[in-house]
Amino acid sequence: MSTTIFWFRNDLRLHDQPALEAALRHGADHLLPVVCLPPAGATSPWDCERVGPHRRAFLADTVQDLGERLAALGSRLFVCDAAPTVALPLLARAVAADTVFCEAIAAPEEESQVAQLRSAGLRIETVWHSSLLAPQALPWPVDRLPGVFTAFRHAVERAGLLPASPLPVPARLPSPPDLPEALLRAVGAAAALPGAEVPMAERTGGADPRSSFPYAVPAFRGGETAALAHLSQYLARKLPHTYKAARDGLAGVDYSSKFSPWLASGALSPRRVLAALKAFEQAHGANEGSYWLWFELLWRDYFRLLHLQHGAALYRARGLAAAPPAPHNAQGFDHWRQGRTGEPLVDAAMRELAATGYLSNRLRQVAASYLIHELQGDWRAGAAWFESQLVDYDVYSNQANWLYIAGRGTDPRGGRRFNPAKQALDHDADGRYRQMWGAA
Repeated sequence: MSTTIFWFRNDLRLHDQPALEAALRHGADHLLPVVCLPPAGATSPWDCERVGPHRRAFLADTVQDLGERLAALGSRLFVCDAAPTVALPLLARAVAADTVFCEAIAAPEEESQVAQLRSAGLRIETVWHSSLLAPQALPWPVDRLPGVFTAFRHAVERAGLLPASPLPVPARLPSPPDLPEALLRAVGAAAALPGAEVPMAERTGGADPRSSFPYAVPAFRGGETAALAHLSQYLARKLPHTYKAARDGLAGVDYSSKFSPWLASGALSPRRVLAALKAFEQAHGANEGSYWLWFELLWRDYFRLLHLQHGAALYRARGLAAAPPAPHNAQGFDHWRQGRTGEPLVDAAMRELAATGYLSNRLRQVAASYLIHELQGDWRAGAAWFESQLVDYDVYSNQANWLYIAGRGTDPRGGRRFNPAKQALDHDADGRYRQMWGAA
């Protein structure tokens, strides 16, 4: 009896799953679905916990939901505490699996994991499926990606490129093989199987009444079930028509689409979002607001394609720029992440982020600009703090956005500097947001 392993990475869903479809085409008798949780307590060089409590709680709910959806198809999710470089070779040897299928992720750490597994003798089949547009469908190879987003967008739209239709959920999955209890203990899975609720103590930020993404509330929980329900209600309320006008809001659950946490964990496919948006436009008409959702999804694609083009260069201190980085202001960074800079709008933003794991796009830009341009902080330290805190942390978008603000990415202006006083006047004229977070 043959077995194929499917390794869930940042694609924690069953709908629109080309990597899973490839695994099923492999034709094994058994399918072993595996997810490896990030190690608890791991820190970055900037003394930031790699996965803070907000991300960990949202991920736990996402994994639990995935396990339930797999069980409904006759399968079972094996949730491992061990690193994939430890767990997958042990599992493959135990079930005589010849192949591991997984998502391709074009970031250095994630590519290193795949390289280590191949060095350990595993056959790893990676499938790229995190973007709307397939890289091979672009008008040029990725190494000739336009150097600025606007040129990329115009080329895509002139060519009339649209993604393939999203794939349906498989009707049924092959049963998993039997695994001995000793093996489950060895990969840290014996006590981490689906069904255990995440303690409410770990969801305290998600229950904060001020949160713009209250992930402890069922409608905002991690996982494919909540993601698809959210997409449906967002369209039913015709919110795409007001997206552009409302997207620069600072507080509230409706000022932006709030798709990003589910997109980041892979619980929601961007192709599913766009297909639903196109159906909405056919039924209710398109306008600038609905177009702007496509615009933002294209930005998301562009950041992924930048990783395919530049790879590890995006993680250098100087990024893509020639100028060397300035010395890091460690004390300023500590004050910044604690919300104690003395700049009210920035402090309010950082307090919201720490308390809830979420922050509006406008305030992410303002806070990043302040750390880089006013406090002379290293952009990589800011990126590490956002990695720790954000429930919608996405390795591609986080890295590229910080490079963009720092002027070390592809911004034609050489970086973005936001005046916090002007931003407060434009977006929080009555001071309500700053007062909400005790920074007025």
